[in-house]
Amino acid sequence: MATVRSTTSSAVRPASGQGTSDYTELAKTIRDGGFLRRRYGYYWVKLVGLPLALAIGLAVFIWIGDTWWQLFTAAALAIVFTQIAFLGHDAAHRQIFRSGKWNDWISLILGDLLVGMSYGWWRHKHTKHHANPNKIGSDPDIELPVITVTGESTHLHRAPILRWLRAHQGLFFFPILLLEGVSLHAASVRRVATRAHLDRRWIEIAMLSVRLVGFTLLVFLVLSPGIAATFLAVQLGLFGFYMGVAFAPNHKGMPVVPRDLRLDFLHRQVMMSRDIRGTRLLDTVMGGLNYQIEHHLFPSMARPSLRLAAPIIAAYCREHGVPYAQTGLFGSYAIVIRYINRVGLGERDVFTCPLVEHRSHLVG
Repeated sequence: MATVRSTTSSAVRPASGQGTSDYTELAKTIRDGGFLRRRYGYYWVKLVGLPLALAIGLAVFIWIGDTWWQLFTAAALAIVFTQIAFLGHDAAHRQIFRSGKWNDWISLILGDLLVGMSYGWWRHKHTKHHANPNKIGSDPDIELPVITVTGESTHLHRAPILRWLRAHQGLFFFPILLLEGVSLHAASVRRVATRAHLDRRWIEIAMLSVRLVGFTLLVFLVLSPGIAATFLAVQLGLFGFYMGVAFAPNHKGMPVVPRDLRLDFLHRQVMMSRDIRGTRLLDTVMGGLNYQIEHHLFPSMARPSLRLAAPIIAAYCREHGVPYAQTGLFGSYAIVIRYINRVGLGERDVFTCPLVEHRSHLVG
């Protein structure tokens, strides 16, 4: 079960005032503790190591040739692509270099050229998510096309089969993640093809073309059509699934913020996020996303510092009455499934406390 410490109405701050000063005090503690310093050694190892791992994987792929054993190569490449995407996420949050331009270019190379995801599309979407996590009408990450996570659209489905599917949608959440890889690539292509004002649009178009067209041609040149199609299905499916299970525990099942509700920065970021307990191995597997509270409070904090800062931030939240959610990995998945099923059953406000029940203490 999730560890969510109880709160009273005094723990829910207005959009300005004491809550703001609480975050300022926390930020000073984190800054003075050296947790915001750059970790160049750590990131240079990854910046060299992950593209090298990709190059070796492609070389092995070509060397093995036309065989069904290549499905293991597809699984390995899915893991490498996801780890590269995590590194691109760090660069996009200015975690690697001081220079914004350097971080932008690293994000373009890692995201567009190596993974096949548009950096411009992702930055636009992810910035909105960070500004208002789990807020209806503001956070694109809770506006999913298939799974309902807010309850606003469950009443639209009157057919018995659709109602049944909604009521049991938690069962389908993880299988649907197998399609996330295709969705990420398609959204990236759509974004760069239709947004003329996108920064570095033609660079992104060129990089995405090389990655998506070039990789597909390579697969069909090395493998026979049947094996090639299966290889791409496995690689895309596992890539999307890995991305999905890394991001799903972070906010799903946490309080959903009504459209007209405002919270100060500290409460807005902590109360809508969840940390996942685990070892350093889990930190690597999850790309640091298991420290979601720390990441949302300090997006530019280098990944290795998140584990070190977490106990300090947790203690600070305890001291100031801010609910700090933490659970195990599989416990988080159970929470996500139960929550999504309850939403599918039509429970519109399955997680309103303390956001709605104490509205009189908030500035709307």
